[in-house]
Amino acid sequence: MGLWGWPWGRPGLSGFGAASTAEEVTAGVDASHLTAIVTGATNGIGKETARVLALRGAKVIIAARTLESGMKVKESLADQVPNSKLHVMEMDLSSLSSVRSFGRSFNSSHKHLNILINNAGIMACPFQLSKDGIERQFATNHVGHFLLTNLLLDKLKSTARETGVQGRIINVSSVAHRRSDGSCFDLKKLNDKTRYNPFIAYSHSKLANILHANELSRSFQEEGCNLTANSLHPGVIVTNIARYVATNSVLVSILSVAKPFLRGIPQGAATTCYLALHPDLKDVSGKYFAACNEVIPTGVARDAELAKRLWSFSEELVGISAEKRPK
Repeated sequence: MGLWGWPWGRPGLSGFGAASTAEEVTAGVDASHLTAIVTGATNGIGKETARVLALRGAKVIIAARTLESGMKVKESLADQVPNSKLHVMEMDLSSLSSVRSFGRSFNSSHKHLNILINNAGIMACPFQLSKDGIERQFATNHVGHFLLTNLLLDKLKSTARETGVQGRIINVSSVAHRRSDGSCFDLKKLNDKTRYNPFIAYSHSKLANILHANELSRSFQEEGCNLTANSLHPGVIVTNIARYVATNSVLVSILSVAKPFLRGIPQGAATTCYLALHPDLKDVSGKYFAACNEVIPTGVARDAELAKRLWSFSEELVGISAEKRPK
């Protein structure tokens, strides 16, 4: 498979490849006993992920920045998937208070959680700080998901214990992580407008997605809990995440030429759905996937010490004391 996951890539060891769709990789799977949260499910591959999980019978919580946008998606998906079990909850990942509110509401109103899909993201936006004073891409793509995952870990663990079904956490990263050298996990560096490059900042956040999943996996194995955590590159797909790129005329021209060769949304959601539902992924953890097959990320993305440092840095940003860190 090519680095970018072109659609003519051959199927890998999994039997699937870049041309496989989310429906194809989950064919025959009964997910009627599962509850899943999908962030960024109001458009693009997040919406397709929610649709296919619902199609397979899962109870799906659509985490939307506004209830209005979430309800529109729910209505759209309900038309496509009759008798689907869809719920909408409001959450703005760039706001730590909003994420905390979501965590409290979910934990009090839902008994189980089997699958957490950290999918939402923004890409190459102009420099801006979040409400909590963190560079916006890093705040949305990593810090919000870091806090969300932390708030839901007890629910994931208790569900796995009570049901005997292994819980899964999936972080949607990107091949763009290759442009980050890992020297960025410092608030002064992240928030320095004079050195800000929108694409490099995106790469930093995507590297963080992989390191986060790896450190989660390490802690799960150490604790012996029945959870897995993996990350993935969905492929090069033109979705709403690229809306800021529209201001760059050179990139727009490149994308226009390349569009016939880019993967579609059904293919883009395939790896996420494969990691979430396929039985072959039982006990597979701490891995990085593309086109539904394990691939090797950069050495920086495999750096266990860097993953620990990122975790500590993330704890500081969200105000979690080291004593509360999952063991």
